Amino acid sequence: MPAQAPGRDLDTFAVEVAEHLGRAPRELPSKYFYDALGSALFEAICLLPWYRITRAETGLLERHVHDILRPLDRPLTLAELGCGSGEKLERFASLAGGRFASIELVDISAAALESARRRMELANVGPVAIHEGTYEQGLDAVAASTPSGARLVLFLGSNIGNFEPAAARALLGRIHGALSSGDGLLLGSDLVKSETELRLAYEDPLQVTAAFNLNLLRRINEELGGTFALGAWSHRAVWNAETSRVEMHLVSRIAQRVRIDAAGLDLAFEAGESILTESSYKYRPADVLALGRAAGFTGDEQWIDQPAGFALTRFRV
Repeated sequence: MPAQAPGRDLDTFAVEVAEHLGRAPRELPSKYFYDALGSALFEAICLLPWYRITRAETGLLERHVHDILRPLDRPLTLAELGCGSGEKLERFASLAGGRFASIELVDISAAALESARRRMELANVGPVAIHEGTYEQGLDAVAASTPSGARLVLFLGSNIGNFEPAAARALLGRIHGALSSGDGLLLGSDLVKSETELRLAYEDPLQVTAAFNLNLLRRINEELGGTFALGAWSHRAVWNAETSRVEMHLVSRIAQRVRIDAAGLDLAFEAGESILTESSYKYRPADVLALGRAAGFTGDEQWIDQPAGFALTRFRV
């Protein structure tokens, strides 16, 4: 049986699919990539030689863990938004030494959260709390807890790049509002680089990213009663230099009709028509600093992997 969200979440899924596919041009919300299969496919993407984000970020975390944590008061709570499998956070926490007051994990994928929880408990780095839901829902849960010391929120993997600029500013403002004086934010951001390198990262020769993208249609078929013929769609990645973002699209190979029963949709697609499934904005280091300051953060220590074009930036409240 396919993994399925609870009724209320399924209703939200249907409403958001209907709303996004009603736009011109058509879109699908990227947060629904991450069912159990989608999460596993993304973990595979992170291993690809052309997708350097995870390796670059992990290296920066390992080399600078003590610099990152030094100004933060102890005991310290670590809270990661979009923790995935928890591999980076477990490595970071273990290298820091000792136990933390609490480890708080936020992810929209129940499978990813369970994997991260097990990983943290085996590493014995501190008591673990999990919050299934969106970043915003997770932030509300994190803000409702009362840490005994400072809190460091980690927003890694260049997840900030999946937000439109205004939404990115709003989210960082919301993170700032959930924190207290002396708390911090560690932000991972992918940087602008050559179009060739970016295209390979999002349109890899092994077509793992294509499978990840197409899995969204499979999920709609299984959970919302969709009739997408997966073989009638292809994956395409585009570098939009004007907006400084990589766009992922699903392109209709033929003229076709698609029904999505739970969303009440009966759609006609022309051959070559595309659905935008993800935007991944790329930053310059100064842009990242400006983004955090605009949200009310102070402090601007930044660590950069120049060859890979990736930055970690620590902000403070």
